[in-house]
Amino acid sequence: MNYRKKNQTRNKVKESSLKQTKRQTKVAGGYFIDKLHAYRDQHAHALFSSLGRIVAAPFNSIMTISVLAIAISFVSGFYVLELNIQELAGHIEANNQISLFLRDDVSETHANKLAESIRQNSNVQSVKLITKDEAAKEFQTYSGFGSAINELEKNPLPIVLQVLPKKSLDKKQDLEDLQKEFQQSSEVDVVQMDLQWIERLQSIINVFELFADILNILLGAAVLLIIGNTVRLELHNRRDEVIIEKLVGATNSFIQRPFLYAGFWIGFISSISAWFIVTVLMLILRHSVEKLSSLYGGSFHLLFLTLTDTLALITISSLLGVLASWVVLSYQMHSTKLKQKNF
Repeated sequence: MNYRKKNQTRNKVKESSLKQTKRQTKVAGGYFIDKLHAYRDQHAHALFSSLGRIVAAPFNSIMTISVLAIAISFVSGFYVLELNIQELAGHIEANNQISLFLRDDVSETHANKLAESIRQNSNVQSVKLITKDEAAKEFQTYSGFGSAINELEKNPLPIVLQVLPKKSLDKKQDLEDLQKEFQQSSEVDVVQMDLQWIERLQSIINVFELFADILNILLGAAVLLIIGNTVRLELHNRRDEVIIEKLVGATNSFIQRPFLYAGFWIGFISSISAWFIVTVLMLILRHSVEKLSSLYGGSFHLLFLTLTDTLALITISSLLGVLASWVVLSYQMHSTKLKQKNF
């Protein structure tokens, strides 16, 4: 009998413990998991209902999204153009060489040893040796005075070392130091390199990047204003609905939720449309640009938006849509007109 009473007592303690645990995990409106499911359902309903409202008004939605897509395509287009200019500058840099004209008394064997020692320099990418005979053939081919050199008793052209430095556009001072180092060599007669055109090219690239950044900021502000105005008009059109929700005790976050998701959808769809616009334009230009490059003996290929760039474009545009909606809604919900239910 005592054993049975002990078991009953133990069971009662367990039951009370379970009830206490349930009371501790229970929150207002239901258990935590139930509230989490309700929270998920509310956001899912707001997400898809806001998309349904956009689809239900196709004309207004297409007009707004088209304007935003064009603005966003300008931003992403300037970004792609900047990438291609930097890539083109890299191709130009590959042809940027320092020419070392050796003294006339330097033999070809000695020139090979000098070229090998220069290759060991950490600031040098490659070295090409042009012998006197090779220089004479090039002079005959490209100068237009090929017959004149044949009249000479001795080849007057020197041995030339063409040195390709590393990162010459990024560090001009290193390039100048490298040029001075070559000039100090006893075998070198003249060091030739035009630094002025490098400065001009770098200045042009910097000006374009600054212009693109300023324009992108202005276009980003335009995107915020367009989405914000669209959400403001939608809020005005649904003012009766919002007033009723306020009367039954709806919180501001509950009222704002569908409008925030509407801003998200507008930014999301606009960014995808902008991606298609930029991609189609690049496909149209690719053949002409590559043909022009081939005419000048180059192999330049246009760069497109990568997967990372595309995801960043969609993410930033969607966040801008949410941000613009939140700013407008915060102002409207806290304005005097809203408090008086006359907004």
